[in-house]
Amino acid sequence: MKFCTKVFSRGDAESRSKPLFSAPPRLRVTVSLLMLATLPLIAENSKTPPQLPGKVAITQNLNSQLPLDLMLRDETGNVVRLGQYFNHGKPVLLNFMYYRCPMLCPMVMDGVTNALTELRFDIGNEFDVVTISIDPRDTPEQAAMKKTQYVNRYGRFGAANGWHFLTGPESAIKRLTNIAGFQYAYDIKMDQFAHGAVLLAVTPQGRVSRYLYGFTYQPRDLRLALVEASAGKIGTASDSILLLCYHYDPATGRYSRSAMNFVRAGGVATMLGLFGFIFIMIRKEHAR
Repeated sequence: MKFCTKVFSRGDAESRSKPLFSAPPRLRVTVSLLMLATLPLIAENSKTPPQLPGKVAITQNLNSQLPLDLMLRDETGNVVRLGQYFNHGKPVLLNFMYYRCPMLCPMVMDGVTNALTELRFDIGNEFDVVTISIDPRDTPEQAAMKKTQYVNRYGRFGAANGWHFLTGPESAIKRLTNIAGFQYAYDIKMDQFAHGAVLLAVTPQGRVSRYLYGFTYQPRDLRLALVEASAGKIGTASDSILLLCYHYDPATGRYSRSAMNFVRAGGVATMLGLFGFIFIMIRKEHAR
């Protein structure tokens, strides 16, 4: 028993005296470098949100007046006022992007274009679209390329006269985006802009009417937003009834069904039917 104890104690002492990692120095250096290289991957897969280069947010400044005196450049290089695209009796869809954007902006523009192609309203006829770059380094030549790309994809006659791609200096861009509630930040290391995805419906007078969020947009939401922004000047009587049936939710930036609005729409439909019946009966009575 004493022998076993003695042997065990000697072995335990020897194991404590050995180093935990007895590999050659070169191998140890290699393993250390591999561990350092995997740290960014571990950080990316963690639940910690990434650090943005600045404040990125979308604030709903509903009914705010856009600065129509703002000086920008169109896709031909001409100096224009933002007000040139308003006060024509038509609502305007406004969105922000930058023409060198590698991923987010093309996704948003694809979603906008796909939704617009499903609308019965035509760009340049019932409404206009204004796309403005947030990068002051973007040029009118780049704006012209983007316009050609998306107008051709939209594929309707006259769209080139109603879809405008603009650029401008940083002071003008900041003034407009601050009023519109579109906050973005520039990442110097990545040479990219961090920003949200939103489409604004604006009244013919240049007041913000609705914010629609996301990469894709429902044609119904776009249509209702345009009808609301135009104060019912475009669309049909059924669109007015749909506005009673659907309620705009600022939290989601979408139109959702409301039970109370269904009741109201039912009441309106009943009244219209009643008045129509009375009108027909009166005409028949006069005919007799």
